[in-house]
Amino acid sequence: MEVRNMMFALRTKRAWGLATAAVACMLSFDVYAESINKQSESHAGYECAAVSQQAPSSATQWLERGLWASHCYAFQARAVAIDSIGVRTLALSHRIQDGIRQQVVQYLDGPSVSIERRSPVGRLAWTEEDSTGELPSPARWAAHLEQFYSIELEDNARVAGREAVKLMFEPRDQWRFSHEWWLDQDTGLLLKHVLIDQQGRIIETFQITQLQSPRKYTGIVRVDGSKVVLGTPWQVTWLPEGFVTQPINFTGNDRHQRVYSDGLATVSIFVEPLSSDATTALKEGVQQLGVSAVAIEHTMSAKGRWQVVAIGELPVATLQRIVRSINFDLLESQTSSDSHDEDEP
Repeated sequence: MEVRNMMFALRTKRAWGLATAAVACMLSFDVYAESINKQSESHAGYECAAVSQQAPSSATQWLERGLWASHCYAFQARAVAIDSIGVRTLALSHRIQDGIRQQVVQYLDGPSVSIERRSPVGRLAWTEEDSTGELPSPARWAAHLEQFYSIELEDNARVAGREAVKLMFEPRDQWRFSHEWWLDQDTGLLLKHVLIDQQGRIIETFQITQLQSPRKYTGIVRVDGSKVVLGTPWQVTWLPEGFVTQPINFTGNDRHQRVYSDGLATVSIFVEPLSSDATTALKEGVQQLGVSAVAIEHTMSAKGRWQVVAIGELPVATLQRIVRSINFDLLESQTSSDSHDEDEP
């Protein structure tokens, strides 16, 4: 049940990530040169009125347009998500007032569930250099993505009665999945996303079925302040190339969490101590819950038994390798240091 609760929370966040193409802190290439100096000084946010209206001509430019649109358009929409769990219909609302985004997602099937989030644009990192806290360059982000995905563009698509372009992301290794995006030609908003495994099977389809009156916000969209990534007494010693630590909210409980992303895929790692009561432990192994897979391992360290859980839209083999790479040497070093301190007079 705990895994399913985690999955529900992550699936809700993912619904918004897909609906708004919410890969945060990206600037349009067309406005980067003239606005980055002011933004890096104030960190106030992104000027939506400054985005170029010229139609993009390449896959990278369309991707940047989509990222910009995710911040600067208010809209109402209906959507459908299809995966191994089933078919879910959603009502989506994205508003912007005084630079603050208000997002509401409502599940229209089964029990009535509605989630509302009101916040500035989140601050994420896509390359190690972004740890300085500055808004990352779209050129650097695009170069980062192109190291790990081949990105191709197809014109003349149509989704939900709207003209669209299609972006195809093919991974350059076996550790991640393929992605396909359809972007609205008029606004750049994401209309459809398909996730495909290594065998060419569709894992998930997310599609806007009705996009109602998208309106461009002409003010400044505020950006959340940088969040410090707190240290943990354990380390992830292997990740697929290109995955970078993301800032998260620290809850202060015993569970330690880390989130990593390569710009398209995300993996969340949870590490917590296990008590002597075996009923609190999750069963080791792997599970496929909708679009995401879960890998669970139990491991021993100098300070006891630990449970490691990795959840993400990645191949099972990738998640298993990640959880098995967790190193608790820091815990053992702390234990050794504490022991030496006690021996001193």
